[in-house]
Amino acid sequence: MKIAAAQTIVSPDIAANGSAIRSMIAAAAANGARVVNFCEGALSGYSKLQMMHPDDWAGFDWPQQEAELRTIASLCGELRIFAVIGGAHRLSEGYPPHNSLYVFSDTGALLTRYDKRFLSNSELGGWYSPGTAPITFDVDGYRFGCAICIESQFPEIFGEYERLGVDAVLFSSYGTPDYFQIALRAHAGLNCIWIGAATPVQKATKGPAGIIGPDGNWVTQCPAAPEPSLATAVLDRDDPVYDIPLQKARPWRLKARQGDIYREKMVDNPRSENRSDY
Repeated sequence: MKIAAAQTIVSPDIAANGSAIRSMIAAAAANGARVVNFCEGALSGYSKLQMMHPDDWAGFDWPQQEAELRTIASLCGELRIFAVIGGAHRLSEGYPPHNSLYVFSDTGALLTRYDKRFLSNSELGGWYSPGTAPITFDVDGYRFGCAICIESQFPEIFGEYERLGVDAVLFSSYGTPDYFQIALRAHAGLNCIWIGAATPVQKATKGPAGIIGPDGNWVTQCPAAPEPSLATAVLDRDDPVYDIPLQKARPWRLKARQGDIYREKMVDNPRSENRSDY
């Protein structure tokens, strides 16, 4: 199954963002992708850079975003593709919105929504409210999870998704600098999962969108240039390239984390408890 990570222009203009997203969804579908993810704030704009103050949320055009989301959902149903769209999610009055990813199915339905759980220090200053839970969704027998931006620095996010049985994490960020890329490659290799990393055009020169394989290596990346682009890769559990991470390392690491294989060794060799042995 093919997935795609998008690199689109993100602006304060919600309608322009929506048009850019739909164009890239169409390109992904034409390329045979079943799932495409977009960067943090791809539709709403990224608040900290495109607003002056958190109070500016009071003037945010929520009806415009809702209209764009409905149009995107309709296109997903028409083209039979899943899409993960970065955007704000409105909460009750008096609370900042969530920094979210909207997941649309290939029927045009809103399948689920991921709300960023680990917020940056500045985001906690009135820009966003934290989410509370991971999400997973299945496409053609493959399971996906989602993560956003600074969550690349929290290994527990990716370890949790590994325990939830995901094949890939769709990572959406307003930029993927070097230390994000290093962390993402480590998470992919340690947990034996694919990671699709989406970023905006404005940040592409410092880290383009791309897809990392379960061995921790980049499968593909967009050009490191300030232009819209799309990276695609095929997810195949039986690919011989990933025999070690998927067929050997991941099952063994699951057993190792459970600890039974070590307790069995202790029973077989009780002398291993004698700490005076050299």
